[in-house]
Amino acid sequence: MPRQLRTGADEKILDAAAALFARHGFEQTSLKALADAVGLSKAGLLHHFPSKEALFEAAWQQSHVLSRQVLELVSPLPAGPARDRRALELLTDVALDRPGLVALLFRSMTAPGEDPQQAQDELLLNEMFVIDPERELPRAIRIVGALTAMAVLTLMANQEGDKTTWRPLILATCYDALGHREA
Repeated sequence: MPRQLRTGADEKILDAAAALFARHGFEQTSLKALADAVGLSKAGLLHHFPSKEALFEAAWQQSHVLSRQVLELVSPLPAGPARDRRALELLTDVALDRPGLVALLFRSMTAPGEDPQQAQDELLLNEMFVIDPERELPRAIRIVGALTAMAVLTLMANQEGDKTTWRPLILATCYDALGHREA
């Protein structure tokens, strides 16, 4: 059972660690690299999380909690452009606030087979966007394209430090990728 986050520091640690795990994978991410990324010693990091495995698990759990929250918010909406738009808005906001966790969640698309819960992640996205990928391959490809664009663009917005300007442009790009046109 995942533990409750103690502080805002835990959230920052999880996001930074998730970004490293997403970029390098679990095996190639050292405890020292994780500690350096958050400005702590290894002992200081282990004070927050007892092991690299515990940190990885906490990061995965948090990314899944965030994605399930988005699904719960869009589930009452009927399938279609309005639901797609709302899902993109919510996912973009999460990605702008927690880029590392989103990168880790999307790693299942970029590094297939590494995440034992990859099938669960795919089902969650299929539910969010109401799609059967076997029957709707063009739409499935558009969704992957939109989410990939979102991941890259939100990372760039965070690097630029200008989330407010980037957000509507990210949403327009992702919405267009799904084949929808602005009204």
